[in-house]
Amino acid sequence: MSQDERRCGFVAVLGAPNAGKSTLVNALVGAKVSIVTPKVQTTRMRILGIGLVGASQLVFVDTPGIFAAKARLERAMVAAAWAGAGEADLVLLTVDAKRGLDQTTQAIVPGLARLKPPCWLVLNKLDLVSPPSLLGLAKALNDSLPFQRTFMVSAATGDGVADLRGALAAAAPVGDWHYPADQLADLPQRLLAAELTREQLFLRLHDELPYACFVETEAWQERRDGGVRIEQTVYVRRPGQRAIVLGEGGRTIKQIGARARAALAGQLGRPVHLFLHVKLRENWPEERGPYRALGLDYEA
Repeated sequence: MSQDERRCGFVAVLGAPNAGKSTLVNALVGAKVSIVTPKVQTTRMRILGIGLVGASQLVFVDTPGIFAAKARLERAMVAAAWAGAGEADLVLLTVDAKRGLDQTTQAIVPGLARLKPPCWLVLNKLDLVSPPSLLGLAKALNDSLPFQRTFMVSAATGDGVADLRGALAAAAPVGDWHYPADQLADLPQRLLAAELTREQLFLRLHDELPYACFVETEAWQERRDGGVRIEQTVYVRRPGQRAIVLGEGGRTIKQIGARARAALAGQLGRPVHLFLHVKLRENWPEERGPYRALGLDYEA
């Protein structure tokens, strides 16, 4: 393949919380690069997933959900989403077809009109909606903002994903690749490890655990046997939250640690020795350190 044949495009995946953006990015890349839970606002930062389609390298920017933010962390997340969209070559507005054109999605559309990159519409979760409803939703959204193209997919089942991926590859600008051919994500290993543990916290605790938790990888030690020893701290804001995360006799945190260890071993392809600690840090959403770690703007 000559350098002249290559294409490389940055694609921002935008939408309301829980529209399936991270699931879509993982499906488009063909590997897990972003954590996925049933909870809204799971994604807190911009995560780059990298996929190859023939001569085209597609760099997907998985962004936090856009909503009416109030708290500092929420404002920083929404600012990161819009920043990722503004810097992309193309924007995908991902809409939960089952939820339809709700107020949150309606509020996003005017912002899309101000973006320089072209916008495509992706109606996700088509497996949960009847065809007439999909067509009606596509018309309503295109009436509010004419999208260049409209796709209907199910990121969970894979329906329609190959067609979307092929269209994105053809639309990518001509240019050399930004990443090696075998790289799937642009996320430091320490941060990836923290995200995988946070995913297991959400999956295990469901509604018991508020969003105000933060996982930090404190130590990363390479072992002679090829494995890695990882020490992480889960920060919570209230004593009651710490008790929930620990569980009776430390049972819950042990379960979370076992699941996170398995996820990390699968992601890294080697043995992982994971040690979790739970500490109280009441004001972490108002501290600058976590924002720097997540690549978020503290002043947003």
